[in-house]
Amino acid sequence: MTNIQCVLFDLDGTLVDTAPDLANALNTLLAAHNKPPLAFTRIREVVSQGGIAMIKLAFNITPEDQRFEPLKQQFLQLYQQQLYQHSRLFPGMENILQYLETHHILWGVVTNKPSWLTEPLLQGLNLTQRAACIVSGDTTAQSKPHPLPLLYACQQLSIMPKDCLYIGDAQRDIEAGKRANMMTLAALFGYLKADEDATQWQADAMINTPEEILAYL
Repeated sequence: MTNIQCVLFDLDGTLVDTAPDLANALNTLLAAHNKPPLAFTRIREVVSQGGIAMIKLAFNITPEDQRFEPLKQQFLQLYQQQLYQHSRLFPGMENILQYLETHHILWGVVTNKPSWLTEPLLQGLNLTQRAACIVSGDTTAQSKPHPLPLLYACQQLSIMPKDCLYIGDAQRDIEAGKRANMMTLAALFGYLKADEDATQWQADAMINTPEEILAYL
């Protein structure tokens, strides 16, 4: 792994700890519908699966239910109002970003989060100007686990996929990275379910802290 020229990060649960703001938005929605709040630990486990999974968890309904889409839109609007109130880089991640920048290794974000949420979040955390590329869930015609968003990032950076390292905390991240012919790291510090076995993802390696990324550069 000595020829890594670029490190690409998933956003929620890998680069940034967004669970506190997402959990607050979901519990605010529950309160608005006269339902009790959910424990943070329960919400955290599904954050990387997106808004659909969070509405399923909170209201125990499927997307086919006519109530589902309005609830999801209410949730996203609530979340938009507090995108970076408590969201921060994971502990140790700032040191990684500084290392990459000091050693002229490009870094970017490839996420399934829609651009109307991704861009203001990164701007609010002062990361937009630092990132060499930002690929959101609606930037390309396909989203992860399809490899297209990662391949698009490589095109933007003029770097071959084999020279990129992709880091994510969900199976779809690792699948996308492998399909794009990138080196992959599974971020075990992210939003995994308690009974989830990340070894099944077949990433090139697994890391427990951001600091462990350095071993693969």
